Amino acid sequence: MRIPKRIRTYCPRCKTHTVHTVVIYKHGKRRSMSQGERRYRAKQKGYGSKRKPEQKRFAKVTKKVVLKLKCTQCGYIIHREGIRLKKAELVEV
Repeated sequence: MRIPKRIRTYCPRCKTHTVHTVVIYKHGKRRSMSQGERRYRAKQKGYGSKRKPEQKRFAKVTKKVVLKLKCTQCGYIIHREGIRLKKAELVEV
């Protein structure tokens, strides 16, 4: 799906519709020493089986694309959950 690089949408900080720049959100690297990661590793180790069953086959073929919208007026960033897409492409309109 072709997604425009600039979208005019509502900004909660400006309280009006403004032009937003669009980027496809990519998550950062997970921190190995964060509390959740340490808890997960502690639960996984030990004797016996894993704590959750390992998934044999994937139920879904695609991932949901999250759009990161940045207001050009104030710089406020909104995440907008997208739809399931095989391929997302940003285009200049």
